[in-house]
Amino acid sequence: MACGAAAIASAAMAEGLVGALAAKAWASTQRRPNILFALADDWGHPHAGVYGDPVVKTPTFDRIAREGVVFESASVSSPSCTPSRSSILTGRHFWTHEEGSVLWGEFSSRHRTYPDALEAAGYHVGYTRKGWGPGQSTRADGRNPAGVAYLDFAAFLAARPQKLPFCFWFGSFDPHRPYEKGTGVASGMELAGVPVPACLPNNDITRSDLCDYYFAAQRFDTHVGALVATLEAMGELDNTLIVVAGDNGIPFPRCKANLYDGGVRVPLAMRWGELLPARARVDDLVSLCDIAPTFLEAAGADPLPGTTGRSLLNMLEPGAPGQAGQSRNAVYYGIERHAWVREGGLGYPMRAVRTASYLYIRNYEPDRNPAGDPTAVSDLGPYGDIDNGPTKAYLLEHRDDPAVAPLFELSCGKRSAEELYDLRTDPDQLVSVADRPEHAEQLGELRRMLRDEMTSTGDPRASGPTDVFEQYPYHGSVKPDLGGR
Repeated sequence: MACGAAAIASAAMAEGLVGALAAKAWASTQRRPNILFALADDWGHPHAGVYGDPVVKTPTFDRIAREGVVFESASVSSPSCTPSRSSILTGRHFWTHEEGSVLWGEFSSRHRTYPDALEAAGYHVGYTRKGWGPGQSTRADGRNPAGVAYLDFAAFLAARPQKLPFCFWFGSFDPHRPYEKGTGVASGMELAGVPVPACLPNNDITRSDLCDYYFAAQRFDTHVGALVATLEAMGELDNTLIVVAGDNGIPFPRCKANLYDGGVRVPLAMRWGELLPARARVDDLVSLCDIAPTFLEAAGADPLPGTTGRSLLNMLEPGAPGQAGQSRNAVYYGIERHAWVREGGLGYPMRAVRTASYLYIRNYEPDRNPAGDPTAVSDLGPYGDIDNGPTKAYLLEHRDDPAVAPLFELSCGKRSAEELYDLRTDPDQLVSVADRPEHAEQLGELRRMLRDEMTSTGDPRASGPTDVFEQYPYHGSVKPDLGGR
C-alpha cells in the first residue's frame, strides 16, 4: 500500500535507512525524488564530451555532468547485455543470477529488483524500449524485470497516479550495431580527429566505423535530452535523480565481451538538483552494481537482500573529495557465455579484479578461442563474440599483414590462464606482466582478493572448474540476429 511521502521519510529516517542527501531532500520538500535512469546499449568510456573526446557531441550527458557528478572510473559487472542488466537491477555481481548470468538467459522471479522494491514503496514504475535482456523472464506477471512496459515516456507519465513519485527506465537501442555505414562522416565528423583505441587498426576504416558509432551515441544523447526537457516543462527536473550510463563497452574487437577497460568501463553521470555538488568529478572505482542501492537509498526504501553494490550517495555530499571516505579499493567483474559462437554453446569464462594500479584477469578455459571459434558456428561468422562491422572485417582480412598481425592476436589469439596489467605504465592493457618476477607479489595479492570476493558472494567458480553456466538455456536462436545482441 502506498503511503505519504512524509510518513515514509520519517519511518525510513528512524530506521537509519536514509542517507544525508535524501534526508536533506525530504526536509526541504517533503517529497521523495523521482528517478530517471537512461541506459545506452554498448556505449563505452570515454566517448562523451565531458571525458575529453574531441569528436562525439553529447550535450545532454555533459549537462548532467556539469550540473551534477561525473564518474571517471565506472565499470559494469559483465561486458554483455543480459548479465550487466541483471546486476544493475539487483545490485549484485553477475554470477549470482544463475540463468540470468548469460546472454539470452533467463531472469528468475527469485531475484528481487530495485523496481520491485520501489513499487512496493509507492512508486510508479515502468520502462520503454530495451529493459532487461535479451532473454526470458519467469515472473508470474509476465513483465520485464525493469518494470511495466510503456510505449514511451509520455505514455508512462499519462498513466502515473497523481503526485506519485516515479521510477522510469529509458533503455535505448543505441549505439548498438549494426550501423548505417558512413553516417558519422556524412554528419560532419572529420576522420583526422578521431582517437583510435590502441588495440584497433589505426586507419580511416576504423575511424569511419568509430564515427558511425559516435553518430548512434549522439542519437541516444538527443533522446535523453528530450526526457530532460519534459521534466523541465513539468517543473520536476530538480526533484528527479537522473542517472545516465552505458551497459557495457564498445562493439569493437577486444572491447565488448572482454574484461579490459574497452569492454567494462562506461560513462556514468548523475544529477539531482541542488542535492548533488555541481561539476563534481569522482575518481573512485565504482560499479553499476551501485545503481540499485543508490536509488533505494534516495527513495528511503529497504535495501535488497544480498546486495554487493553500495550506494553512491555517501560520496556525493557537497564538498566531498574525488576519493571519498567510503571509497573501495577494487571492483570485480567477469563473463561466461556471450553469443553462441563456439561448438556446443561453450563460453569463454573469465573473472577480473581491477584496482587503481592493476588489472588481473583469470581465464578459466585458456585452450578455447576468446573471441569465438575461427570457423563460423552461427550467422555471426568467425570469431563471433566480436560484433560484425568494418573494423572487424579489416582485422580478419589483414591478419597476416605485419602491422595488423599483433592486433589480430590481441583480439583473437589464445590467452594465458592469468593476465596482469600494470595500469601505471600500460593504461591500454596491451602487455601482460603476469610472468614477471617483479610483479609476483602483486599477482599473488590480486589472486587472493579475487578468490575471496568470489567465495564470499557464492560464485560457482570459486570452488573450482564448473560447467554450470554452460548448462543454462540459451533462449536466442543458435543463429542469432545481429540486432539482438
